[in-house]
Amino acid sequence: MRNLVLAAALAAAIAPTAMAQTAPAPVILSPALQGTRLDVVATGESRRVPDIAEINAGVVTEAPTAREAITQNAARMERVMAALRSAGVEERDIRTSAISLNAQYDYIENEGQRLRGYQAMNQLTISFRDIADAGAILDALVAQGINQINGPTLRIDQAEPALDEARREAIAKARARAELYAAAAGLRVRRIISISEQGSGPPPPMPVMYARAEAAQDASTQIAPGEQRLEVTLMVSFELE
Repeated sequence: MRNLVLAAALAAAIAPTAMAQTAPAPVILSPALQGTRLDVVATGESRRVPDIAEINAGVVTEAPTAREAITQNAARMERVMAALRSAGVEERDIRTSAISLNAQYDYIENEGQRLRGYQAMNQLTISFRDIADAGAILDALVAQGINQINGPTLRIDQAEPALDEARREAIAKARARAELYAAAAGLRVRRIISISEQGSGPPPPMPVMYARAEAAQDASTQIAPGEQRLEVTLMVSFELE
């Protein structure tokens, strides 16, 4: 009997603790909507000059045998990499984007295909953080063996401050539009209920030109960065009264 009483007393002591551990967290509700709800979609924008140019540059070689094609390609690419380092392009801004070796055939009537040789290709993606120097560096790369160039695509390195500027503009536009609707309806804006970002982010890299190295040997290559527009679209809900 004594053991039964002790067990009951222990259970009574533990029960409040267990209940305290499993009690649901309090939920805080915002004040209920009392007036008229107005949803406004507004877009803000900012403009920046791109500060990074990204270019694909490759060395393509052909030779009777696969080994010769690869060896010639590697020798040219070595000179290209040395030229990039001499120009001050950082290692983090140079990456291999494609390597290939393909057999090349000629089609001869009544005989079919005949092996002509092999084509080796090594392609780099290079980011230039000083766009003004990019054209001159490309010309130097052509002199060292680059014979295929695609690009550039231009982008903004640090886009977030520009996007924040666009966000502030979008909020200001949404509030001004809400004030206009409220005044037209004989009401006033009481408060913002919610803000939802519909779309934002840096613009996609902008392709500017396509060039092959053979066409850029008589004059210095120029790259004009222009200007990019960054946009943020918000949906802002207001309460009118």
